[in-house]
Amino acid sequence: MNTIALAFSEALSMVARLDPKLIEIVLLSLGVSLSSVTVGCALALPAGAAIAVGSFPGKRALITTLNALLGLPAVVVGLAIYLLLSRAGPLGAFGLLFTPPAMVIAQAVLIFPLLAALTRQVVADAWGESREQLLSLGATPRVSALALLFDLRFTLVTIVLAGFGRAISEVGAVMIVGGNIDGVTRVMTTAIALETSKGDLPLAMGLGIVLLSIVLVLNTAASWIKDAAIRRYG
Repeated sequence: MNTIALAFSEALSMVARLDPKLIEIVLLSLGVSLSSVTVGCALALPAGAAIAVGSFPGKRALITTLNALLGLPAVVVGLAIYLLLSRAGPLGAFGLLFTPPAMVIAQAVLIFPLLAALTRQVVADAWGESREQLLSLGATPRVSALALLFDLRFTLVTIVLAGFGRAISEVGAVMIVGGNIDGVTRVMTTAIALETSKGDLPLAMGLGIVLLSIVLVLNTAASWIKDAAIRRYG
């Protein structure tokens, strides 16, 4: 117990004094996760909206598949991206394996179903209420999707924050494609796993404190944005 208490005390000290090693890992984690969410949103939000307002053969099957991918194991994503980026893979010539861009790709693929499925659901609900009005104004499906995305921007912010929380807390995929290389691809989750196995509890706990703080801030922000939107628009 004394050992754990001392480790926790040292972890708090590392966070308070902004330990350079801890800050390096945190900044890399934030950079990778923000990049992956940016890529994921650029693809998933329009895709989710298009599925919601579109009418095409196989739509129900596509929605079912998208919802099923919400449970996609992170290690499977990591393995798939590893095979694509390895020297023998189709993208091996780019030399991305064991680099931050590879981690961004893995996280973006992992959060795409989450962002797309949630976006499709909220846009579909809004489409059901606004469809006749938009069609009467001569809006095409593309214009309707864009209009609904703009109208639902506050709700979409909470979805984006959920995607960011999923990305920054992921460990399996980024460890496979990133390699957990010190100073290059070591992010908070992989560092916590490694330092715990090595017995370096202060650093692991310090990173855990920062990670929990980030998740708490995200949840608070999502709740505040949702409440603000309700107060503003009813």
